[in-house]
Amino acid sequence: MDFGDTEDVARFRRRLRDWLADNVIVPEPGEPEPMFLKRWHQVLYRGGWVGLAWPKEYGGQELGNVYDVVLNEEVGAADAPDAPRIGYLGRALLQWGTDEQKDRYLPGLLNGDDFWCQGFSEPEAGSDLANIATRATPGEGGYRITGQKVWSTYADYADHCLLLARTGPADGRHKGISAFVVAMDAPGVRIRPIVAITGESEFSEIFLDEVAVPEAARIGVEGDGWPIAMMTVAYERGAADVGYLSKFGAALQELRAQSDLDDPAVCTELGRLEVHYRVLGQHVRRRLQERESSDALPGPEMSVDKILMTSVDQALHGAALRLAGPAALSGQVNPEWLRRYLYGRAASIYGGSEQVQLNIIAQRLLGLPR
Repeated sequence: MDFGDTEDVARFRRRLRDWLADNVIVPEPGEPEPMFLKRWHQVLYRGGWVGLAWPKEYGGQELGNVYDVVLNEEVGAADAPDAPRIGYLGRALLQWGTDEQKDRYLPGLLNGDDFWCQGFSEPEAGSDLANIATRATPGEGGYRITGQKVWSTYADYADHCLLLARTGPADGRHKGISAFVVAMDAPGVRIRPIVAITGESEFSEIFLDEVAVPEAARIGVEGDGWPIAMMTVAYERGAADVGYLSKFGAALQELRAQSDLDDPAVCTELGRLEVHYRVLGQHVRRRLQERESSDALPGPEMSVDKILMTSVDQALHGAALRLAGPAALSGQVNPEWLRRYLYGRAASIYGGSEQVQLNIIAQRLLGLPR
């Protein structure tokens, strides 16, 4: 398979590179990270760089998936903020939403006006989503949702949440789960930030107490929640779909700039990281080209992407601490690298634990017994 740029893609890359040279922004003093990322999202959208493969009727450009790879590569090379993390949520709405829901939700998701979070995991249902207990009880004009979600990224800043709730029997496992869009300012929604090992509160718990949700906010028919969830997490495991390819590229650029390139040992370490990153990038490009040539939705093959993404994340930030020296472990030198290293420990868990991914690969791709 040819991974080189076509003439059209090469022109797009040059145009994007020139634009990034003049338009990358930095956080304002005291600006919260999610608000900075939202502002960057809006800058990218106004520049014409968001929704490259999305339908034009919702503000996209209907270009090929490879353009999203180029976006991630060039954003990373420019040491710019992460590419917007909307692909996995947007795809669920594109695939399962009604025309009215698409018109209602997709433009704001695409242009960055609306901030979204994901309400899947629960205290007793992390990687085992089939064990969720949050319940949506049918009522007049819709549902009443009661339950608890956990590890929802930036839920305290979100306008909407794509949420799973059980509408069937409590012991139904994969059956009887439905998906809803819940307004985060609805009566009965309470959010409690979680302080992580980094000292930050990127994740939150969401408590729902008899939250009224109209029937028009249910995605798909009642009971469609499991396939919606599986498609969403499949996209969530893609390094370009969640902007992590750009994140890693920017971190690698930053690490190069801080390193002693006259030291052979340093160059060897950086070379290893470059190989890790390039392998991930080429794999992502191949995966998106495969997606473009098939009508099939992402499936168990995305677990390979997640394993590779975790490998790059942890190799990159582990190497950064080694290059910075022992003082980096106490945060006395380059404290940002220590924060990123600690955050990277979670890469083996979020989006489905590494053990779950390996089981999926073994059973569903290689045909090995359970």
